[in-house]
Amino acid sequence: MPHRRIRGKLHYTSDKPDRKGVERGREYFTITVHGDGGRTLRAYTEIDDAPNVMRDVTLSLRPDWKPNDAFVRLSVGDRFMGSSWFRFTEHEAVCEGYTVAEGRISQRYPTERWIDGFGTHPIQADAWMTSIVGKGRSSAPGVYDDVLMCSLDHRGASGPFLMLHPRGVKLKFIGEERITVKAGTFDALHYRFAESTDDGSGETRNEPGKHPPYDLWCTADGDRVCLLAYVTGYMMTRYELVEYECIDAQP
Repeated sequence: MPHRRIRGKLHYTSDKPDRKGVERGREYFTITVHGDGGRTLRAYTEIDDAPNVMRDVTLSLRPDWKPNDAFVRLSVGDRFMGSSWFRFTEHEAVCEGYTVAEGRISQRYPTERWIDGFGTHPIQADAWMTSIVGKGRSSAPGVYDDVLMCSLDHRGASGPFLMLHPRGVKLKFIGEERITVKAGTFDALHYRFAESTDDGSGETRNEPGKHPPYDLWCTADGDRVCLLAYVTGYMMTRYELVEYECIDAQP
C-alpha cells in the first residue's frame, strides 16, 4: 500500500447556554495521502438541527494543496437537494450537476490561475483550507479572493454548485499550540476565519459577510487534520476530534 490513510470522527456540540454540550451532529472522514503528495478527503457529515443536513463529499487536492476535483451530494430535511461534480484547472472551474431548485447545471467559470481553495463544508475540509495562509506572522487577517464555494449558506444547506464568495475568505494564522482533545494530545496550528465585523456592528446571521468568528486548530504534522473548532455569534457551536487513526504507507 504506497499511500497513507487517516481516519477520524468529529463530534459536533452546541455551545448555547440552554444546550451546552448537547450533540448536534457528527462527521466521519477518511484521508488518503498519495505517494506524489496529493490527497483525497472522503467525508460524511450530519447536522441534526432542523432542518437536518446530510452531506457526502469527496475532495481531492494536488501536491501543492490546490483543489483538483470534488463531488458533493446534499440532503436537507431528509430530502435530496442535489449532487454535483467539480473539476479545476489553471484556466477554469467546471461544475456538472443537478439540484431540485435549479435543475440540470453545467457551469464553466474562467479563472486567471489555479484557485487557492474550494469550500465544500465538512469541518475537515475547512482545516485543509487553512493551507492558503500557512504560518503567516501578520496579526491582520488576509483576504483570499481565489476561493470558490459549493454553497454560501453557513450550514452548506444550498446548492451544490459553483459560487463565488462576494467578500473573499478572511483567514489568519494565530499561532502554534499544543492542545488535548478526546482523540489525544497534538501539536497544533491555530487559525481564525472572520468576516462578521466589516460594518462595525458585530452582528452575525446566515448570509455572506455575516459569518461569526470561527477558530480552528489542525495538526502541525503537515496533514492538517482538524482537532478542534468553535464558532461564536449566532451559531455557538463546537467541533472536536474524538477518533483518530493513521495507517502508514507500506513498501
